[in-house]
Amino acid sequence: MSEISTVDYSTKIPNNVALTEDRQVLRALESWHPGYLDWWKTMGPDGFQEALVYLRTAVSVDPKGWAKFDYVKMPEYRWGVLLAPAEEGRKIPCGRHYGEPAWQEVPGEYRAMLRRLIVIQGDTEPASVEQQRHLGKTAPSLYDMRNVFQVNVEEGRHLWAMVYLLQKYFGRDGREEAEQLLQRRSGDADKPRMLGAFNEATPDWLSFHMFTFFTDRDGKMQLESLAQSGFDPLSRTCRFMLTEEAHHMFVGETGIGRTLQRTCEAMKAAGIEDVNDIEKVRALGVIDLPTMKKKLNLHYSLSLDLFGSEVSTNAANAFNAGIKGRFQETKIADDHKLENATYPVLKLVDGEIKRVDEPALTAINMRLRDDYTADCQRGLDRWNKIIEKIGTPYKFELPHVAFHRQIGEFKDVKVSPSGELLDEAAWNRDKDKWLPSKDDGEFIQSLMKQVVEPGKFASWIAPPRVGIDNKPGDFEYVKIAA
Repeated sequence: MSEISTVDYSTKIPNNVALTEDRQVLRALESWHPGYLDWWKTMGPDGFQEALVYLRTAVSVDPKGWAKFDYVKMPEYRWGVLLAPAEEGRKIPCGRHYGEPAWQEVPGEYRAMLRRLIVIQGDTEPASVEQQRHLGKTAPSLYDMRNVFQVNVEEGRHLWAMVYLLQKYFGRDGREEAEQLLQRRSGDADKPRMLGAFNEATPDWLSFHMFTFFTDRDGKMQLESLAQSGFDPLSRTCRFMLTEEAHHMFVGETGIGRTLQRTCEAMKAAGIEDVNDIEKVRALGVIDLPTMKKKLNLHYSLSLDLFGSEVSTNAANAFNAGIKGRFQETKIADDHKLENATYPVLKLVDGEIKRVDEPALTAINMRLRDDYTADCQRGLDRWNKIIEKIGTPYKFELPHVAFHRQIGEFKDVKVSPSGELLDEAAWNRDKDKWLPSKDDGEFIQSLMKQVVEPGKFASWIAPPRVGIDNKPGDFEYVKIAA
Protein backbone atom coordinates (compact mmCIF):
# COMPACT_ATOMS: atom_id res chain seq x y z
CA MET A 1 0.00 0.00 0.00
CA SER A 2 2.74 2.50 0.94
CA GLU A 3 4.33 2.48 -2.52
CA ILE A 4 0.96 3.33 -4.06
CA SER A 5 0.34 6.33 -1.86
CA THR A 6 3.83 7.85 -2.10
CA VAL A 7 4.62 10.14 -4.98
CA ASP A 8 7.75 9.62 -7.08
CA TYR A 9 9.60 12.91 -7.56
CA SER A 10 12.48 11.45 -9.59
CA THR A 11 11.05 12.43 -13.00
CA LYS A 12 10.12 15.92 -14.17
CA ILE A 13 6.51 14.84 -13.64
CA PRO A 14 5.77 13.77 -10.05
CA ASN A 15 3.51 10.72 -10.19
CA ASN A 16 2.32 7.57 -8.48
CA VAL A 17 1.55 5.67 -11.70
CA ALA A 18 5.08 4.29 -12.27
CA LEU A 19 5.83 6.57 -15.23
CA THR A 20 9.51 5.52 -15.17
CA GLU A 21 8.35 2.08 -16.34
CA ASP A 22 5.99 3.50 -18.97
CA ARG A 23 8.48 5.23 -21.26
CA GLN A 24 6.04 5.94 -24.06
CA VAL A 25 3.58 7.85 -21.85
CA LEU A 26 6.43 9.55 -19.98
CA ARG A 27 7.84 10.79 -23.32
CA ALA A 28 4.40 11.98 -24.47
CA LEU A 29 3.88 13.89 -21.21
CA GLU A 30 7.40 15.32 -21.30
CA SER A 31 6.84 16.60 -24.83
CA TRP A 32 3.51 18.15 -23.72
CA HIS A 33 5.16 19.81 -20.70
CA PRO A 34 6.84 22.81 -22.47
CA GLY A 35 3.56 23.75 -24.16
CA TYR A 36 1.85 23.57 -20.77
CA LEU A 37 4.47 25.87 -19.23
CA ASP A 38 4.05 28.32 -22.12
CA TRP A 39 0.31 28.29 -21.52
CA TRP A 40 0.84 28.83 -17.77
CA LYS A 41 3.21 31.75 -18.32
CA THR A 42 0.92 33.49 -20.83
CA MET A 43 -2.48 32.61 -19.31
CA GLY A 44 -1.72 31.87 -15.63
CA PRO A 45 -1.72 34.47 -12.80
CA ASP A 46 -0.77 37.77 -14.42
CA GLY A 47 2.21 39.55 -12.85
CA PHE A 48 3.04 36.94 -10.20
CA GLN A 49 5.09 34.33 -12.04
CA GLU A 50 8.21 35.30 -10.02
CA ALA A 51 6.48 35.62 -6.64
CA LEU A 52 7.23 33.06 -3.93
CA VAL A 53 3.90 31.58 -2.87
CA TYR A 54 3.27 29.43 0.21
CA LEU A 55 1.63 26.49 -1.60
CA ARG A 56 0.79 22.93 -0.72
CA THR A 57 2.00 20.11 -2.94
CA ALA A 58 0.88 16.50 -2.76
CA VAL A 59 3.62 14.20 -1.48
CA SER A 60 1.35 11.19 -0.98
CA VAL A 61 -2.28 10.41 -1.74
CA ASP A 62 -3.02 9.19 1.75
CA PRO A 63 -5.80 11.55 2.96
CA LYS A 64 -4.10 11.99 6.34
CA GLY A 65 -0.81 13.28 5.05
CA TRP A 66 -0.87 14.18 1.42
CA ALA A 67 0.09 17.86 1.52
CA LYS A 68 3.41 19.55 2.17
CA PHE A 69 3.57 23.36 2.44
CA ASP A 70 6.46 25.45 1.18
CA TYR A 71 7.36 28.59 -0.77
CA VAL A 72 7.59 28.01 -4.50
CA LYS A 73 7.45 30.10 -7.68
CA MET A 74 4.33 28.98 -9.51
CA PRO A 75 6.01 28.01 -12.83
CA GLU A 76 8.26 25.70 -10.74
CA TYR A 77 5.32 24.06 -8.95
CA ARG A 78 5.57 20.25 -9.15
CA TRP A 79 2.43 19.44 -11.14
CA GLY A 80 1.96 15.74 -11.48
CA VAL A 81 -0.16 12.70 -12.16
CA LEU A 82 -1.76 11.36 -9.01
CA LEU A 83 -4.36 8.63 -8.68
CA ALA A 84 -6.10 7.45 -5.53
CA PRO A 85 -5.00 3.94 -4.46
CA ALA A 86 -6.54 1.07 -6.44
CA GLU A 87 -9.41 -0.77 -4.74
CA GLU A 88 -8.83 -4.52 -4.77
CA GLY A 89 -11.49 -6.35 -6.78
CA ARG A 90 -13.48 -3.20 -7.61
CA LYS A 91 -16.69 -3.84 -9.57
CA ILE A 92 -18.60 -1.62 -12.02
CA PRO A 93 -21.20 0.07 -9.79
CA CYS A 94 -24.01 0.80 -12.27
CA GLY A 95 -25.60 0.21 -15.66
CA ARG A 96 -25.77 -2.85 -17.86
CA HIS A 97 -22.30 -4.05 -16.71
CA TYR A 98 -23.24 -3.74 -13.02
CA GLY A 99 -21.19 -6.14 -10.88
CA GLU A 100 -18.60 -6.97 -13.58
CA PRO A 101 -14.91 -6.27 -12.78
CA ALA A 102 -13.97 -2.60 -13.33
CA TRP A 103 -12.11 -1.96 -16.60
CA GLN A 104 -8.39 -1.24 -16.48
CA GLU A 105 -8.33 -0.48 -20.23
CA VAL A 106 -10.81 1.50 -22.34
CA PRO A 107 -13.63 -0.75 -23.60
CA GLY A 108 -13.74 -0.34 -27.40
CA GLU A 109 -17.46 0.35 -27.72
CA TYR A 110 -17.30 3.23 -25.21
CA ARG A 111 -14.09 4.79 -26.42
CA ALA A 112 -15.62 7.92 -28.03
CA MET A 113 -17.99 8.55 -25.12
CA LEU A 114 -15.23 8.23 -22.53
CA ARG A 115 -12.86 10.43 -24.47
CA ARG A 116 -15.47 13.17 -24.73
CA LEU A 117 -16.20 13.10 -20.99
CA ILE A 118 -12.49 13.33 -20.18
CA VAL A 119 -11.92 16.18 -22.67
CA ILE A 120 -14.87 18.23 -21.32
CA GLN A 121 -13.69 17.76 -17.73
CA GLY A 122 -10.12 18.59 -18.80
CA ASP A 123 -11.23 21.75 -20.63
CA THR A 124 -12.86 23.30 -17.54
CA GLU A 125 -9.60 23.19 -15.57
CA PRO A 126 -7.39 25.59 -17.56
CA ALA A 127 -10.49 27.68 -18.35
CA SER A 128 -10.94 28.73 -14.73
CA VAL A 129 -7.23 29.62 -14.44
CA GLU A 130 -7.70 31.88 -17.48
CA GLN A 131 -10.83 33.42 -15.98
CA GLN A 132 -9.01 34.22 -12.73
CA ARG A 133 -5.64 35.38 -14.06
CA HIS A 134 -6.02 39.07 -13.12
CA LEU A 135 -7.30 38.55 -9.57
CA GLY A 136 -3.88 38.79 -7.89
CA LYS A 137 -3.79 42.49 -8.79
CA THR A 138 -6.86 43.25 -6.65
CA ALA A 139 -6.38 40.67 -3.87
CA PRO A 140 -7.90 41.89 -0.57
CA SER A 141 -5.00 40.33 1.42
CA LEU A 142 -1.96 38.08 1.02
CA TYR A 143 -4.03 35.25 2.54
CA ASP A 144 -6.63 35.59 -0.23
CA MET A 145 -3.99 36.05 -2.92
CA ARG A 146 -2.36 32.81 -1.87
CA ASN A 147 -5.75 31.06 -1.95
CA VAL A 148 -6.44 32.01 -5.56
CA PHE A 149 -2.95 30.85 -6.56
CA GLN A 150 -3.44 27.52 -4.74
CA VAL A 151 -6.74 27.03 -6.57
CA ASN A 152 -4.98 27.90 -9.86
CA VAL A 153 -2.07 25.46 -9.50
CA GLU A 154 -4.51 22.70 -8.54
CA GLU A 155 -6.72 23.39 -11.56
CA GLY A 156 -3.48 23.10 -13.52
CA ARG A 157 -2.83 19.74 -11.90
CA HIS A 158 -6.35 18.58 -12.72
CA LEU A 159 -5.57 19.38 -16.35
CA TRP A 160 -2.47 17.14 -16.05
CA ALA A 161 -4.68 14.40 -14.61
CA MET A 162 -6.98 14.40 -17.64
CA VAL A 163 -4.08 14.75 -20.11
CA TYR A 164 -2.42 11.67 -18.58
CA LEU A 165 -5.59 9.65 -19.24
CA LEU A 166 -5.77 10.96 -22.83
CA GLN A 167 -2.08 10.24 -23.52
CA LYS A 168 -2.03 6.81 -21.91
CA TYR A 169 -5.33 5.34 -23.07
CA PHE A 170 -6.34 7.11 -26.29
CA GLY A 171 -3.23 6.99 -28.51
CA ARG A 172 -2.89 9.58 -31.22
CA ASP A 173 -6.44 10.91 -30.74
CA GLY A 174 -5.62 11.47 -27.09
CA ARG A 175 -2.38 13.32 -27.90
CA GLU A 176 -4.26 15.60 -30.31
CA GLU A 177 -6.96 16.33 -27.71
CA ALA A 178 -4.22 17.10 -25.14
CA GLU A 179 -2.76 19.69 -27.54
CA GLN A 180 -6.21 21.23 -28.14
CA LEU A 181 -6.68 21.71 -24.38
CA LEU A 182 -3.78 24.18 -24.51
CA GLN A 183 -5.12 25.98 -27.61
CA ARG A 184 -8.62 26.99 -26.48
CA ARG A 185 -9.03 30.17 -24.40
CA SER A 186 -11.76 31.28 -22.02
CA GLY A 187 -13.98 33.90 -23.67
CA ASP A 188 -12.10 33.78 -27.00
CA ALA A 189 -14.43 34.44 -29.96
CA ASP A 190 -12.62 31.97 -32.25
CA LYS A 191 -11.47 29.25 -29.83
CA PRO A 192 -13.67 29.42 -26.73
CA ARG A 193 -13.72 26.87 -23.92
CA MET A 194 -16.32 24.12 -24.34
CA LEU A 195 -18.85 25.08 -21.62
CA GLY A 196 -20.62 28.44 -21.34
CA ALA A 197 -19.90 29.22 -17.68
CA PHE A 198 -16.18 28.87 -18.41
CA ASN A 199 -16.26 31.67 -20.98
CA GLU A 200 -17.72 34.21 -18.52
CA ALA A 201 -15.40 36.86 -17.05
CA THR A 202 -14.42 36.75 -13.36
CA PRO A 203 -14.11 40.51 -12.90
CA ASP A 204 -13.82 40.78 -9.11
CA TRP A 205 -13.29 38.82 -5.90
CA LEU A 206 -16.97 38.51 -5.06
CA SER A 207 -17.41 36.79 -8.44
CA PHE A 208 -14.41 34.56 -7.71
CA HIS A 209 -15.80 33.48 -4.34
CA MET A 210 -19.24 32.85 -5.87
CA PHE A 211 -17.57 30.89 -8.69
CA THR A 212 -15.58 28.70 -6.31
CA PHE A 213 -18.70 28.10 -4.20
CA PHE A 214 -21.21 27.41 -6.99
CA THR A 215 -19.27 26.40 -10.11
CA ASP A 216 -16.57 24.36 -8.35
CA ARG A 217 -19.41 22.60 -6.53
CA ASP A 218 -20.78 21.60 -9.93
CA GLY A 219 -17.23 20.33 -10.57
CA LYS A 220 -17.43 18.32 -7.37
CA MET A 221 -20.73 16.71 -8.46
CA GLN A 222 -19.31 15.86 -11.90
CA LEU A 223 -16.14 14.43 -10.33
CA GLU A 224 -18.21 12.44 -7.82
CA SER A 225 -20.19 10.86 -10.67
CA LEU A 226 -17.01 10.20 -12.71
CA ALA A 227 -15.42 8.70 -9.57
CA GLN A 228 -18.11 5.99 -9.93
CA SER A 229 -16.88 5.16 -13.44
CA GLY A 230 -16.40 1.54 -14.45
CA PHE A 231 -13.19 2.73 -16.15
CA ASP A 232 -10.96 2.40 -13.11
CA PRO A 233 -8.14 4.86 -14.00
CA LEU A 234 -10.76 7.63 -14.42
CA SER A 235 -12.42 6.69 -11.13
CA ARG A 236 -9.09 6.78 -9.27
CA THR A 237 -8.07 10.09 -10.88
CA CYS A 238 -11.35 11.74 -9.86
CA ARG A 239 -11.24 10.35 -6.32
CA PHE A 240 -7.93 12.09 -5.76
CA MET A 241 -9.09 15.32 -7.49
CA LEU A 242 -11.99 15.49 -5.04
CA THR A 243 -9.57 15.97 -2.12
CA GLU A 244 -8.29 19.12 -3.87
CA GLU A 245 -11.72 20.32 -5.04
CA ALA A 246 -12.85 20.45 -1.38
CA HIS A 247 -10.32 23.25 -0.77
CA HIS A 248 -11.68 25.29 -3.70
CA MET A 249 -15.19 25.18 -2.26
CA PHE A 250 -13.80 26.07 1.17
CA VAL A 251 -12.21 29.18 -0.40
CA GLY A 252 -15.57 30.15 -1.92
CA GLU A 253 -17.73 29.44 1.10
CA THR A 254 -15.45 31.16 3.61
CA GLY A 255 -14.80 34.05 1.19
CA ILE A 256 -18.53 34.81 0.99
CA GLY A 257 -18.94 34.16 4.72
CA ARG A 258 -16.18 36.66 5.55
CA THR A 259 -17.65 39.24 3.13
CA LEU A 260 -21.14 39.13 4.60
CA GLN A 261 -19.73 39.02 8.14
CA ARG A 262 -17.81 42.23 7.47
CA THR A 263 -20.94 43.88 6.00
CA CYS A 264 -23.15 42.92 8.96
CA GLU A 265 -20.51 44.04 11.49
CA ALA A 266 -20.05 47.40 9.71
CA MET A 267 -23.83 47.97 9.60
CA LYS A 268 -24.12 47.16 13.29
CA ALA A 269 -21.25 49.49 14.24
CA ALA A 270 -22.83 52.30 12.18
CA GLY A 271 -26.29 51.68 13.60
CA ILE A 272 -27.81 50.89 10.17
CA GLU A 273 -30.72 48.48 10.54
CA ASP A 274 -32.30 48.61 7.09
CA VAL A 275 -30.48 46.10 4.84
CA ASN A 276 -32.02 47.80 1.80
CA ASP A 277 -30.51 51.20 2.59
CA ILE A 278 -27.93 50.38 -0.02
CA GLU A 279 -26.34 53.83 -0.37
CA LYS A 280 -25.68 54.08 3.37
CA VAL A 281 -24.28 50.55 3.56
CA ARG A 282 -22.02 51.04 0.54
CA ALA A 283 -20.71 54.29 2.04
CA LEU A 284 -19.13 52.09 4.76
CA GLY A 285 -16.83 50.50 2.14
CA VAL A 286 -18.59 47.12 2.26
CA ILE A 287 -20.81 45.17 -0.17
CA ASP A 288 -24.53 45.37 0.67
CA LEU A 289 -26.36 42.07 1.15
CA PRO A 290 -28.95 42.60 -1.67
CA THR A 291 -26.09 42.97 -4.17
CA MET A 292 -24.50 39.78 -2.84
CA LYS A 293 -27.86 38.08 -3.30
CA LYS A 294 -27.94 39.18 -6.98
CA LYS A 295 -24.48 37.69 -7.49
CA LEU A 296 -25.69 34.48 -5.84
CA ASN A 297 -28.69 34.37 -8.22
CA LEU A 298 -26.39 34.81 -11.21
CA HIS A 299 -23.79 32.20 -10.27
CA TYR A 300 -26.30 29.60 -9.12
CA SER A 301 -28.30 29.88 -12.38
CA LEU A 302 -25.14 29.72 -14.55
CA SER A 303 -23.98 26.67 -12.61
CA LEU A 304 -27.35 24.88 -13.01
CA ASP A 305 -26.86 25.15 -16.79
CA LEU A 306 -23.66 23.11 -16.47
CA PHE A 307 -25.74 20.03 -15.63
CA GLY A 308 -27.22 20.02 -19.13
CA SER A 309 -30.83 19.17 -19.95
CA GLU A 310 -33.00 17.71 -17.19
CA VAL A 311 -33.96 14.81 -19.44
CA SER A 312 -30.98 13.55 -21.41
CA THR A 313 -30.26 10.47 -23.50
CA ASN A 314 -26.52 11.24 -23.32
CA ALA A 315 -26.62 11.02 -19.53
CA ALA A 316 -28.68 7.82 -19.75
CA ASN A 317 -26.17 6.29 -22.19
CA ALA A 318 -23.18 7.14 -19.97
CA PHE A 319 -24.92 5.62 -16.92
CA ASN A 320 -26.05 2.56 -18.85
CA ALA A 321 -22.52 2.01 -20.13
CA GLY A 322 -21.20 2.19 -16.56
CA ILE A 323 -18.96 5.13 -17.49
CA LYS A 324 -20.53 7.70 -15.16
CA GLY A 325 -22.63 6.96 -12.09
CA ARG A 326 -24.83 9.04 -9.83
CA PHE A 327 -23.66 11.05 -6.81
CA GLN A 328 -22.44 8.44 -4.27
CA GLU A 329 -23.80 5.63 -6.45
CA THR A 330 -22.67 2.83 -4.12
CA LYS A 331 -24.71 4.27 -1.21
CA ILE A 332 -28.01 4.35 -3.16
CA ALA A 333 -30.41 1.53 -2.28
CA ASP A 334 -31.75 0.42 -5.67
CA ASP A 335 -30.82 -2.02 -8.45
CA HIS A 336 -28.26 0.44 -10.00
CA LYS A 337 -29.69 -0.37 -13.44
CA LEU A 338 -32.82 1.84 -13.37
CA GLU A 339 -34.65 -0.21 -15.97
CA ASN A 340 -38.11 0.48 -14.53
CA ALA A 341 -37.56 3.31 -12.04
CA THR A 342 -38.91 6.86 -12.37
CA TYR A 343 -37.69 10.21 -11.04
CA PRO A 344 -39.65 13.48 -10.66
CA VAL A 345 -38.57 16.24 -13.07
CA LEU A 346 -39.73 19.87 -13.11
CA LYS A 347 -41.21 20.72 -16.51
CA LEU A 348 -43.27 23.37 -18.19
CA VAL A 349 -46.70 21.84 -18.81
CA ASP A 350 -49.49 23.97 -20.34
CA GLY A 351 -47.89 27.18 -19.10
CA GLU A 352 -47.35 25.88 -15.56
CA ILE A 353 -44.27 24.53 -13.81
CA LYS A 354 -45.08 21.00 -12.67
CA ARG A 355 -43.34 17.87 -11.41
CA VAL A 356 -43.59 15.03 -13.91
CA ASP A 357 -42.35 11.46 -13.38
CA GLU A 358 -39.78 10.59 -16.03
CA PRO A 359 -37.79 7.38 -16.53
CA ALA A 360 -34.99 7.59 -13.92
CA LEU A 361 -32.46 6.61 -16.58
CA THR A 362 -33.04 9.73 -18.70
CA ALA A 363 -33.41 11.92 -15.55
CA ILE A 364 -29.83 11.27 -14.34
CA ASN A 365 -28.86 14.94 -14.82
CA MET A 366 -31.91 16.08 -12.88
CA ARG A 367 -31.05 13.84 -9.96
CA LEU A 368 -27.45 15.06 -9.89
CA ARG A 369 -28.69 18.64 -10.02
CA ASP A 370 -31.06 18.02 -7.10
CA ASP A 371 -28.12 16.65 -5.10
CA TYR A 372 -26.19 19.78 -6.07
CA THR A 373 -28.99 22.10 -4.92
CA ALA A 374 -29.16 20.33 -1.55
CA ASP A 375 -25.38 20.72 -1.20
CA CYS A 376 -25.58 24.45 -2.05
CA GLN A 377 -28.38 24.92 0.49
CA ARG A 378 -26.17 23.56 3.29
CA GLY A 379 -23.64 26.29 2.49
CA LEU A 380 -26.37 28.96 2.50
CA ASP A 381 -27.57 27.71 5.89
CA ARG A 382 -24.07 28.32 7.27
CA TRP A 383 -24.00 31.85 5.78
CA ASN A 384 -27.41 32.60 7.28
CA LYS A 385 -26.13 31.51 10.71
CA ILE A 386 -23.35 34.13 10.47
CA ILE A 387 -25.92 36.84 9.59
CA GLU A 388 -28.27 35.71 12.36
CA LYS A 389 -25.50 35.64 14.97
CA ILE A 390 -24.63 39.29 14.27
CA GLY A 391 -28.34 40.10 14.45
CA THR A 392 -28.97 41.41 10.92
CA PRO A 393 -32.54 40.74 9.67
CA TYR A 394 -31.72 39.03 6.36
CA LYS A 395 -31.66 35.58 4.85
CA PHE A 396 -30.08 34.21 1.68
CA GLU A 397 -32.23 31.87 -0.43
CA LEU A 398 -31.53 30.01 -3.63
CA PRO A 399 -33.63 31.26 -6.56
CA HIS A 400 -36.10 28.91 -8.26
CA VAL A 401 -34.35 26.46 -10.64
CA ALA A 402 -36.30 27.92 -13.59
CA PHE A 403 -34.87 31.40 -12.96
CA HIS A 404 -32.47 32.86 -15.60
CA ARG A 405 -31.80 29.64 -17.48
CA GLN A 406 -30.11 29.23 -20.87
CA ILE A 407 -30.22 25.42 -21.08
CA GLY A 408 -32.91 22.78 -20.51
CA GLU A 409 -36.66 22.93 -19.80
CA PHE A 410 -36.80 26.63 -18.88
CA LYS A 411 -34.49 28.24 -21.43
CA ASP A 412 -37.33 29.87 -23.37
CA VAL A 413 -39.33 31.32 -20.45
CA LYS A 414 -38.87 34.19 -18.00
CA VAL A 415 -39.31 33.21 -14.37
CA SER A 416 -38.82 35.24 -11.18
CA PRO A 417 -36.54 33.99 -8.36
CA SER A 418 -39.68 32.91 -6.49
CA GLY A 419 -40.79 30.75 -9.45
CA GLU A 420 -43.45 32.98 -10.99
CA LEU A 421 -43.79 32.91 -14.81
CA LEU A 422 -43.38 36.42 -16.26
CA ASP A 423 -43.91 38.15 -19.58
CA GLU A 424 -41.04 39.98 -21.27
CA ALA A 425 -42.13 43.39 -19.97
CA ALA A 426 -42.32 42.29 -16.33
CA TRP A 427 -38.92 40.58 -16.63
CA ASN A 428 -37.29 43.67 -18.14
CA ARG A 429 -38.83 45.89 -15.48
CA ASP A 430 -37.53 43.84 -12.54
CA LYS A 431 -34.44 41.96 -13.71
CA ASP A 432 -32.05 44.53 -12.17
CA LYS A 433 -33.58 43.70 -8.76
CA TRP A 434 -32.53 40.08 -9.25
CA LEU A 435 -29.31 40.11 -11.26
CA PRO A 436 -26.24 42.35 -10.91
CA SER A 437 -26.55 45.55 -12.94
CA LYS A 438 -23.70 47.46 -14.59
CA ASP A 439 -23.77 49.90 -11.63
CA ASP A 440 -23.49 47.03 -9.14
CA GLY A 441 -20.47 45.74 -11.05
CA GLU A 442 -18.85 49.17 -11.05
CA PHE A 443 -19.44 49.61 -7.31
CA ILE A 444 -17.88 46.21 -6.51
CA GLN A 445 -14.98 47.06 -8.82
CA SER A 446 -14.41 50.32 -6.91
CA LEU A 447 -13.71 48.32 -3.72
CA MET A 448 -11.20 46.01 -5.39
CA LYS A 449 -7.93 47.48 -4.11
CA GLN A 450 -4.89 45.28 -3.66
CA VAL A 451 -3.76 44.87 -0.03
CA VAL A 452 -0.31 43.30 0.37
CA GLU A 453 0.74 44.25 3.90
CA PRO A 454 0.90 40.99 5.91
CA GLY A 455 -2.06 40.64 8.27
CA LYS A 456 -4.04 43.51 6.66
CA PHE A 457 -7.38 43.10 4.83
CA ALA A 458 -9.43 45.22 2.44
CA SER A 459 -12.37 47.15 3.94
CA TRP A 460 -14.99 44.78 2.53
CA ILE A 461 -13.83 41.41 3.91
CA ALA A 462 -13.21 40.03 7.41
CA PRO A 463 -10.00 38.13 8.30
CA PRO A 464 -10.26 34.31 8.39
CA ARG A 465 -10.72 32.52 11.70
CA VAL A 466 -7.54 30.49 11.21
CA GLY A 467 -4.57 30.82 8.88
CA ILE A 468 -3.47 28.36 6.22
CA ASP A 469 -1.36 25.58 7.76
CA ASN A 470 -2.18 27.22 11.13
CA LYS A 471 0.04 30.20 10.35
CA PRO A 472 -0.34 33.39 12.43
CA GLY A 473 -2.44 36.32 11.16
CA ASP A 474 0.50 38.35 9.85
CA PHE A 475 2.16 35.49 7.97
CA GLU A 476 3.59 36.49 4.58
CA TYR A 477 1.76 34.01 2.34
CA VAL A 478 3.10 35.58 -0.86
CA LYS A 479 6.51 37.18 -1.22
CA ILE A 480 6.01 39.43 -4.21
CA ALA A 481 9.05 39.76 -6.45
CA ALA A 482 10.43 43.30 -6.47
